[in-house]
Order: sequence, then C-alpha cells, then structure tokens
Amino acid sequence: MPAIHITDIEAAINHWRERVPSADGVALAPELQALAKVYALLVFHGQTEADEAALSVEARRAWLAWFETTPDTPCIAICSTSQGDEVCKGCGRSFHEVQHWTGMSPAEKRSVWRRITLAGNAWRFNRYAERAIE
Repeated sequence: MPAIHITDIEAAINHWRERVPSADGVALAPELQALAKVYALLVFHGQTEADEAALSVEARRAWLAWFETTPDTPCIAICSTSQGDEVCKGCGRSFHEVQHWTGMSPAEKRSVWRRITLAGNAWRFNRYAERAIE
C-alpha cells in the first residue's frame, strides 16, 4: 500500500483544527485525535511516512476528508506526453501516471503531487502557474 507523508498528516490536522476548533483549548475533535495519534507515532519512531493500510478507520476517514479539499489533478491542459514525452512538461507527471491517474489511490496521487511539487520544474510551477490557480 502507498504511504502518506507526514506533511499531508500535518495539513489534514490543520484542516481539522480550522474546521472544528477546540471549545476549551484542550479537547480535540475525534478527527484530530485520530490524526494526532498517527502524527505522534511518526515523530516518535522518526518516520516520515505512514502506511495507508495501517491507518485506523477514523484517521483514514479524517485524512480522506482533507484530501477531498485538495486539487485532484496537477494537469494544466498542456500535456506533452501526448506528443511522446515520457514526463509531461506541463504537470511533471510521467506518461504512466497521466494514463493511470483516475485509477490511483488518494495516497498514490498525493505521493505524485509531493514529488512534482518538490521538483518544481514543470510548467505548472513556473511558466503557466496562473493556469494552476483554482
């Protein structure tokens, strides 16, 4: 199973902190409790990724609710893989990733998003960045 990077767990925690703030400044919403356990274990064990299959039902549900608020695809409608490139100049995904995107799991998609964002060399991140604005 694909892994979920700690930065995605942090983003999901922040999403839920804004959505369901603590009434007393101490108690956490159930979604936050579930994600906090995952985050704490990652930190404790010095890991940066959590196995998607190892998440509790509550943590997975909370993470998927955050995932649904993120852009689905990095596509900016300039696909050089259709012209024979192995890696799309527009979004940075490989030909295989472009072809199989709709069948990928949320964790697989986030892994690709992380890689192309860190690389930052696709046109989505520079030349045509305005197309990527939602």
